[in-house]
Order: sequence, then C-alpha cells, then structure tokens
Amino acid sequence: MKIFNRTLSEWFSSLPVFLLLVLTLVIGTGEMIHGQLLRTGERLFGNPDSGIQYFMLRADPALPACDPNQDIDAAAAAGPGASAGGMDDIDALFSDEVVDVDAQRQSLEKALELCREKHAMYTNVTSHLTAEVKAYRKVETTFFAIFRFGTENRSLLLLIMVAIASLTTTLGLHHISLRPPKTLMDFRVYSVAMLVANSVLVFSSIKYIAIQNASGVAVDRPYINWIWVFMFSAIGLISLKSLLFPPKTATPGGSFGMALLSIPLFAVMAMMAGFNFIADGHPAGLAIYLGQMMELSGVFLNLALYIWAGMLLKQTRVVDYFMDILRPWKFSPELLTWIILFAAAFPTAYTGASGIFVIAAGAVIYREILMSGARRQYALAATAMSGSMGVVLAPCLLIVVIAALNKQVTTSILYGWGFWVFLVSSTLFLIASQILRQQKVQIENPAIALPASARALVPVAPYIVIWIAVSMFYGAETWGLNTKLDEFTAPVILPVILIAFVIFDKLRRYEPKALTAQQIADGHEQERRVSLEESVRVATNDTIGHIGALIMLMALSVSVGGMIERSGIMEAVPHTFGNIWLALTLLAILLVFIGMVMDPFGAVILVTATVAPVAYNNGIHPVHFWMIVLTAFELGYLTPPVALNQLLTRQVVGEKEMADADAEVRHLSFYWRYERWILPLIVMFTALLIVVYGGAFVDWDYKGTGFFSAIPHFKMP
Repeated sequence: MKIFNRTLSEWFSSLPVFLLLVLTLVIGTGEMIHGQLLRTGERLFGNPDSGIQYFMLRADPALPACDPNQDIDAAAAAGPGASAGGMDDIDALFSDEVVDVDAQRQSLEKALELCREKHAMYTNVTSHLTAEVKAYRKVETTFFAIFRFGTENRSLLLLIMVAIASLTTTLGLHHISLRPPKTLMDFRVYSVAMLVANSVLVFSSIKYIAIQNASGVAVDRPYINWIWVFMFSAIGLISLKSLLFPPKTATPGGSFGMALLSIPLFAVMAMMAGFNFIADGHPAGLAIYLGQMMELSGVFLNLALYIWAGMLLKQTRVVDYFMDILRPWKFSPELLTWIILFAAAFPTAYTGASGIFVIAAGAVIYREILMSGARRQYALAATAMSGSMGVVLAPCLLIVVIAALNKQVTTSILYGWGFWVFLVSSTLFLIASQILRQQKVQIENPAIALPASARALVPVAPYIVIWIAVSMFYGAETWGLNTKLDEFTAPVILPVILIAFVIFDKLRRYEPKALTAQQIADGHEQERRVSLEESVRVATNDTIGHIGALIMLMALSVSVGGMIERSGIMEAVPHTFGNIWLALTLLAILLVFIGMVMDPFGAVILVTATVAPVAYNNGIHPVHFWMIVLTAFELGYLTPPVALNQLLTRQVVGEKEMADADAEVRHLSFYWRYERWILPLIVMFTALLIVVYGGAFVDWDYKGTGFFSAIPHFKMP
C-alpha cells in the first residue's frame, strides 16, 4: 500500500531516519557554524577602542544594583553595615571592636569606583546594542541552541534512529547471518532464535530498571531504558509473527543444521552473553553493557553518517568513472584487482569502518574484476578485501577511537605507521596474485591507453572540483567555517560532499541503464534512481537496513566483550612472559581470535581494558601493539566463523552469483574451490607475521622528516 507514491515503511521509517540524519548533520555543522559566527561577530561588532567584545553583546546586560552617586561621607558616618541595611549576626559578634575609619573610607571609595565602572560598562554595552547586533546575535544564539540540544541529546537521537532501523531491518529479515533463511526450517529457527534473544534483552533491561529504582538515586534520562524495552519487545513480537506466519517465499523442508547458520549474529551474541550473565547471577549485565553504546553515542552517530555517505556513493557514477580511467590499459585481472584494492583503501578509510565500503562499492568492484576475465572466486576474495586494507589509513574512525581510549598513542602517529602497514599488505596481495595468476601479464600500448585514460578523466573532473569546493568552504578562515577535513570532521563533511555529487549527477541528467528481464529474474535491483529525491530516499532506505544490522551487531559485541572480561579469561593471560617473542606470539593469536568474533569498535574497548596493559608490561611499544591489533582485526574481518566482510560480500553480489561461483570451481582442487576464503587469509596472515615479528626490529619512536609522518627505522630488539 502506498500513500503519495510512498510505502508505509518509507513514511514511518525512511522519513524519520532521514530527518534524524539531517539533524545530526545540522548539529555537527552547527558547531562549526557557531564557532565561525562568534569569530565573525567579533570582527563586525567588537570595538577594541571602547573595550567592547562580541561576547558582551550576546545578551542584554543587567543594570548594576549599586548606586554610582553614593555619598561617601554619609556612608562612612553611618558605620559598618549601614549600606547593607544593618549588620548580620557574625558582624555583631565583633561590634565592640574599634573601627578603622580610614580603612573603611578607602573600602567605600574602591566600592564606589567599581560601581561606577560597572555602570559605565553597562552604558557602553547598551550603546553598542544596535538593531544589527540584535539580529545577528539571534542567528548566532539559535545555532548555539541547536548545537547544545544535539550535544545534550546525542544518545536519545542515536537510540531513536537505531530503534527505527532495527524494527525495519527485522521486518525485512535483513539482519546479518552466516546464510540467509530460505526454507521453512530456516525461518522457524531464525524466528525462535530472535524471539528468545529479544526476550532475554527485555528481561535484562527490566532488571536493570528495577536495580536503578531500588538504588534510590535519581536516574538521568530514565526513558532511555524504556526505549530499549520497547524496541526489543517490538522485535520479539515481529519474530513471533514470523514464526506463526512464515513468509510465503519460504521453500518447504530444510535441515536443522543448516538452519542454525541462518540465525542473526546479533541474536547469537545476545543469547550467549545474556544466558552467561543470568547464570552468573547478574541478569542486568546485558543491559548495562548495552548502555556503553550510549556513552559512545557520538561515535555511533558518526558511523551512521558514514553509512549514509556510502549509500549516497552508490547513487553516483564516481566508481564507474574511476573504472573508465583504468579500462583502456587492459590490465590483467590480477594487476587490475591490485590497483582497485589500492585505490579502494582510501575511501574505505573515509567511510570509517571496513564493511561500509563493501556495501557501497562491492557490487561494482566485483563486476569490474569479473569483466576483466578474473575467476569468480578471485573476484569475491578481492571484493571482501576491498573493505579491509584501509582501516589503518587516515581518517579511519577506528583509529580515532583507539587514540581517544589510549593516551599512549595519537591519531597522527597511528596514521603515519598505518600507511606503511598498508603498503606491506597491498604489496603482499600483488605478489600472491601474480604467483597464482592463470593469464599472462598484459598492458595496452601507452600510446593507445594514455589518451583514452586522459579522456576518461574529463567526466571525473567535476567531482574533484566539487570535493575541493566543499572542502574549501568548510576550511576557509574568513568566508568559510574554518574547519579542515580530517578524521574528526569527516563524518559531517563527507555526506555533504556526497549529496553534492548526487545533485550534480541529476543536473547532468544521467539516465541509469534499465535492467533486463533476466537480471530482474536473477534478483538484481536497480541501484541508481533518476530523480534527486528518489536517489536520496533509496540511499536512506539502504542506510536504515545497515544501521539496524551493523550497529546492533556492534552493540551486542560490546556485551560479548563484557562477558569475556567478566569470565576471567583475560586475567588468565600472564602479565609478564619473560620473553618478548612469546608475548608477541600469544597476544597476536588472542587478538586474531577477538577480531574473528567481535566487531572492531567493541573489540577495541575490550582490548584497551584487558590486553593493552599486558602488552605494555612485556615491553611491546604502544604503537607496535596497536599496529598488531589493527592488522589482526583486518585478518579477523576475513576469517571464519564470522568473517563479516565475506558476509557483506555475499549480501551485495547476491546468492545466485555465490552459487555460480561455487559451481564454476566444483570440479577443481581444494584451493580453487575455496579461493575466496584462502587468498585473503594467506595475504593478511603473512602481513600479520611481518607486523608482529618484523615490528620488533622497528624503532617506533623514530620520527622521520619529509612527506611521511613516520619512516621505518630499524634497530635490534
């Protein structure tokens, strides 16, 4: 059913989330605008000659209560306390003491002088309160109110957004799992697991509310916990309906073992952590650790903006135009794939988390690698890796979180060394691809390819101009917002740049290619839309599904981290090993395991509290340790049992393509049948070995000069 050509889901889900995303952008931009408004107000209305600064004009001054025409002689003759209407009880205790008349008079004269200065300042400020000042400060204080409202209510905005997105994701059966449900057995197991998981979450949330009420301490924002209760209850009811009335698309039959793989990962984590907390006599534990999500509300709101930017990217032709630059060279599939992965690492860093870029550009990358003549399994491996290598580059949000939680390192140091780690992993992929290549290395004659690539740069030029223009607007000190694009401002600025890209695409009147009947039958969906409103709406619809899936997975991952922390497993790790090589080995294995089962943000919180102190105690340099952590997490994104980037790759290329990839190599040997799993593991495992053991020979305190912020300098461990 549609109302004004919009589905009910778009009215009650897409529109509210769009408004919340825009409000988050306004709040973030409002902070920048407010800072620039204060500076502009000082330039326009400040008067150094009269001692007036703009901050004095932001509100009407209060008339001083003192009398500037007070008679000093009369006040001195009246004695102490006369001007105040008599002495208080304490002054009366010393009323018999001899009063120093000269000192009293000097005090009165100083007070009168101060009073006259206050009145003079009042008159001076009042005289500068022109109609222009009042109009300007109205605008400035309005932006301040918006910024303050957003700062004080970040957690509420996040929770409402996540609640709407989670309900929509549940209705659409889009939660992340090892395989999507297909059969009746799949849907039954899926629904039962979701019902049990959300019942545990509701139970834990209610227990937490009861503990708070019993404490007798006033709870700040108690409605937060009740929103959790409402959200999990609603998801549980949706799951109950799905159990009683399975989708009509479900095929009969199915096996219980395969159905277990259809359980959403967030439900697995909720049941695992929830039952563990209940058995441990701490039923509110699940809800308490969920509350940490609210403490990091700014990070998760930024992540939502990054997801939105990624979905807006899908509505542009930027990736297609980039591929047009490479096509004339007719690179071999392996060399083309390396170039794509190298280039993809930088937008991966700008999208804040690895999976977002796979969602945004994975389908295009897979298609281009496949069209170059590559094997399907190889193309799937490269698509999954396209979202992993950039997590060590600026301005990745994960490194911002690491630096915020660990005073031993800074973002600039981690980004500098992360670039070299990226060079290691990308070079290893190139070497592995060339060893395993099945075709000759080929490159088109530069005399032919170079002019064609140059012509392909022309359609890209407007996007570069738009990027520069928006960045200059934000960065200009006088006519802009005096805010440069970096790891802290990227979540706010990037969506604005991408919206400008989408607007430009529509002004260019680009018409997306229509799908064939066979493509529609195969389950392909039209990615790009014609109108601006439809493009933004579709991008927002896609964002909702990923917010509901990814952020809930991250939130429950924090709870799993809490379960691991409380279990005492981490305490079993010795604080000192007596041998740095043994310490490096055991900690690397532990970090890979954490990266395999937890999302990176939740894992960073757990590692900061438990593993990092052990590393420091064993003489591992903080920068070296966090390079190991990031590389281990990259490996974890690609390693079963979760392998999040592999799951997202499956999601973007479609089940039919996955089946075709398996059928293509079913008759071949073990490696070729599972290349999409093995190749990424070979590359990232080798990279981890180099970072772990080779890093022991690096002088991490050495700071080079020149273009790079960190240049490897070696020493004996």
